[in-house]
Amino acid sequence: MEAPNVSMPHHNKNTTKPNASRATPRNTSTPAGNYSGTHSAVMPLNAVSVTLDTRLPTGISEFDRVLGGGLVAGSVVLIGGDPGIGKSTILLQTATNMARADSLAGSALYVTGEESLAQVAMRAKRLDLPADRLRVLAETNVETICAALTQEQPAIAIIDSIQTIYTDAINSAPGGVSQIRESAAILTRYAKQTGTALFLVGHVTKEGTLAGPRVLEHMVDTVLYFEGQSDSRFRMIRAVKNRFGAVNELGIFGMTDMGLKEVANPSAIFLSRYDKPVAGSVVMVSREGTRPLLVEVQALVDDSQGQPRRMALGLDFQRLSMLLAVMHRHGGIHTSGQDVYVNVVGGVKVIETGSDLAVLLACASSIKERALPSSLAVFGEVGLSGEIRPVPNGQERLKEAMKHGFKHAIIPKANAPAKNSPQFKGINVIAVERLDDAIESAFEL
Repeated sequence: MEAPNVSMPHHNKNTTKPNASRATPRNTSTPAGNYSGTHSAVMPLNAVSVTLDTRLPTGISEFDRVLGGGLVAGSVVLIGGDPGIGKSTILLQTATNMARADSLAGSALYVTGEESLAQVAMRAKRLDLPADRLRVLAETNVETICAALTQEQPAIAIIDSIQTIYTDAINSAPGGVSQIRESAAILTRYAKQTGTALFLVGHVTKEGTLAGPRVLEHMVDTVLYFEGQSDSRFRMIRAVKNRFGAVNELGIFGMTDMGLKEVANPSAIFLSRYDKPVAGSVVMVSREGTRPLLVEVQALVDDSQGQPRRMALGLDFQRLSMLLAVMHRHGGIHTSGQDVYVNVVGGVKVIETGSDLAVLLACASSIKERALPSSLAVFGEVGLSGEIRPVPNGQERLKEAMKHGFKHAIIPKANAPAKNSPQFKGINVIAVERLDDAIESAFEL
């Protein structure tokens, strides 16, 4: 990869150094990092000054939700996703927002190791971002980056990306395991000692995991993943690790010509609007992080032309196979000679087990070729003995279904609200204990 143009702060800001091939990194006797900061002293735990973590708003409420309410000073956030999914876009939007914040004016630094400064400026112009206060730097050497950070002292810094950064202390090319680990350690140490909130952009492998050493995810405070199909206009950011907020929190955005925009009513975008109900479609009430979310599950069960196939998009394939066995044993519906395809609409990845009942009702609907009412919402975990197990926050899920006009809900008996509860007067709650009861109740509506 050709090295990007390099621009250092407080020199001639209108010029850049000519492109040049980087020499082989040299070994040095300096301790790894070349950034020692201040030495810590041993003290009693009760003598440590404790202050409430101050949240720095990013100016994007959905992004703040995923982060746990905003950025924490001194925190390190690793964000990964497929190429072109929007990582650099949302971070550039965040940087320009925070650079113009009254409390942080001019206190944001965007370090690019993949693009030239001209390319970053072109993106900001295309997105119509107010970039007059944002400081930028094109650099890949971590020691030089730390020197610039020390000089600028920003409240927030963005490194795009960690795979392009190298340290002189390691004699290997950028992107290697040792370079990524050591460079990330240097930057993390800087953030902790100075209170600068730091974003690291990470590449992903073809399997969808973050490239580089696993220890990278252990170093940082928060790990965010972009989700969503490349041909969809919606993007989702999920927190898979967060020391300052809820794990599996989901932020939902729409990709527009002006960048990533927040989706005001996420539940509405994942529901199909049919003129009449169709077989194989069921709406489930999932819970992503701290909020419930309505998601449509579609199933297609058809005669197999050979070896029966099982395919799940947005769900765990192994769990689908297990659920089909439970439906055969305890629901009286078999799929042994049939292909089964299950899809969660909109590219959402459902991790929780509360989707079990919706998946099996969608499969049963497809097999029987009988549509279930479009006013029906479902949630519940299915056990191996056919019992319907409760899921967390059942009443919040019911309220979300009511808010979107659903009139019926099949839920675990243990999640059922009190009889004649006034806050659930507008919905017919069907509480079930067994899978066969749930299937029977669904087709009686």
